[in-house]
Amino acid sequence: MIKNSYRSVLTIATGKPIYIQMAVNLARSFKWWHKDSSIKFAIATDQKELIPPDLPDIQIIELQPGQYGQGFSPKLHLDKLAPADRTLFVDADCLCVGSLEFVFERFAGHAVSVVGGTISQGEWFGDVKAVCASFGLISLPKFNGGVYYLEKGEESCKVYATARELEPRYDEIGLVRLRNRPNDELLMAIAMASHCQTPIPDDGSIMGDPQACPGRLLVDVLRGESKLSNPPVPHSMHQAWYPFTEISPVLVHFLGHHTTIYPYKREELRLALTSGQNWPIWLADAFSTLSISFPLLTKRVFKDILRPFYHKLFGNRAVSVSDRL
Repeated sequence: MIKNSYRSVLTIATGKPIYIQMAVNLARSFKWWHKDSSIKFAIATDQKELIPPDLPDIQIIELQPGQYGQGFSPKLHLDKLAPADRTLFVDADCLCVGSLEFVFERFAGHAVSVVGGTISQGEWFGDVKAVCASFGLISLPKFNGGVYYLEKGEESCKVYATARELEPRYDEIGLVRLRNRPNDELLMAIAMASHCQTPIPDDGSIMGDPQACPGRLLVDVLRGESKLSNPPVPHSMHQAWYPFTEISPVLVHFLGHHTTIYPYKREELRLALTSGQNWPIWLADAFSTLSISFPLLTKRVFKDILRPFYHKLFGNRAVSVSDRL
């Protein structure tokens, strides 16, 4: 661990304005819980003009469009972007519901790390056993790339250099693309394993997402509450690969379309009103309930009720293109 170290949370927001807005939401949620903390916040972006004036104290790392590639590729350059001795990278589509002090404590001493476990066989964007054999590895770290931790130094630079060297060989290695692009998780997993870097065990306290926990999702950033559930067997939504039935993480990762629905949209508005316009919490609660919660939840209920009839009459609807692509 680096003594007397400077700590920072970093997110990347490039390309479409939607990523800048998500990064702003994350920054506001971070600021809400770190008013007296020494941990700083940084946004690496190619559109700094979209950062609102209520975030004057965050660090902006200016990027040129496409400077570090497209899609997931910029995450393979965190060693270059890291603004601090100890940096916690968090995906822009996350929200923070509490202090991250304990997260830095748990990662301390790791040159590069993630939250997760290990995998030696089976399918994870490719044949894991075959990939391990190709690189002479016993196993790979398995994780969600919404969070990465790194400490500045020669070892972390080696890990990221290896990941970048592997990226042009992604298809040759036998890895499956995500959204038609190389997935940073697999490249980082191989690079970490090659340099003996290990994950910290996932106990559900650091990050959670609705893919692992597809059941009930409760989030209240301003009051520091989160609860995600993985319905138990024999529920049809149960995720057998995820070991917990209920978690309360400090970072909630709103994957895919979850940034377009309740409760993310409600939290986005509440943060804009309280942090951006200094509304009291009670007034932000009332306004967001009337303008976001009630309409979206009513729409969800009616869709759930009418969906079987729609499918019977018209069949399955074509999957809409994500606004992230």
